[in-house]
Amino acid sequence: MKPIPMPRNLPRSIPQTLDTISEIGSEWRRQKLPLYLFLGLCFNLILAPAVLAATGGDLSRTQAYWLGALVLLTVALSIYLFFVMFVPERF
Repeated sequence: MKPIPMPRNLPRSIPQTLDTISEIGSEWRRQKLPLYLFLGLCFNLILAPAVLAATGGDLSRTQAYWLGALVLLTVALSIYLFFVMFVPERF
């Protein structure tokens, strides 16, 4: 059986790829905003059908998703303002 020739740039690209993946992982731990946005969008996927069902079909699907996003934004802003008012030295 003959060995398959490997490309010359493959060993160099694998460590680069692993370094890039580890760098993305370390950035994700430091920056929480992308994670929070992702979780909010996932929660909106659960919330929007409930809004659509509660309105009885009066709203379109797009309007239901935007209304769900608006509700999530309002709740997040009220929680943030609550903490800013009662724990101001943290900010």
